[in-house]
Amino acid sequence: MTYKEAFITFMVRSGVLTFGDFTTKSGRKTPYFVNTGNYRTGAQAAQLGDYYAACIQEHMPDGIDALFGPAYKGIPLAVAAASSLYRSYGRDLPYCFNRKEAKDHGEGGSMVGYKPQDGDRIAIIEDVVTAGTAVRESIALFEHVAQVDIKALFVSVDRMERGTRDCSTLDELRQDYGIQVYPIVTVREIIDFLYQTPIDGVVYIDDDRRAQMEAYLTKYGAR
Repeated sequence: MTYKEAFITFMVRSGVLTFGDFTTKSGRKTPYFVNTGNYRTGAQAAQLGDYYAACIQEHMPDGIDALFGPAYKGIPLAVAAASSLYRSYGRDLPYCFNRKEAKDHGEGGSMVGYKPQDGDRIAIIEDVVTAGTAVRESIALFEHVAQVDIKALFVSVDRMERGTRDCSTLDELRQDYGIQVYPIVTVREIIDFLYQTPIDGVVYIDDDRRAQMEAYLTKYGAR
């Protein structure tokens, strides 16, 4: 089993990847939902970090000086990924994250952890990017911190949906900022792996569910 297939299985077992009738924040009716708020144990955090680390190691085995996790969901993801990179690959990368409100006492500032320096190559660690707001805010934040090079964005799932333009939100970020974007898995990979493949005796994507997901992608998928 590849790390992608293991990650899909992990999401299903964790209750993070679910199927049914949902409404996204943008008002779209969707037959599946990814709720990363359902990760809640130390074991899950360790495994999640392993999947991010595997994705980072596959696509960027070098060329990164630090990891950044946008508050709030990106914070534990960056920490878990940094831990797994060291444990599994011997890469001891520093990590940092932002405060929602700048601290006006002590050392002050908006960043916690590693203090980025001019010339640093940064990778942003996020969960599921919908509109890309947190990523855009993160890039703007760094303009006031140091002259860094945002090299890449790593996310858990690419829903492959249109953003504000005909392309996906992740492609918008690629085009607007020239950064590389890598999902651990895409929705297409989820469909291909789970179609008629049981997880713990349950088939989550049968013919009907696949048809619903294909119809959703036809309506909202990136072109």
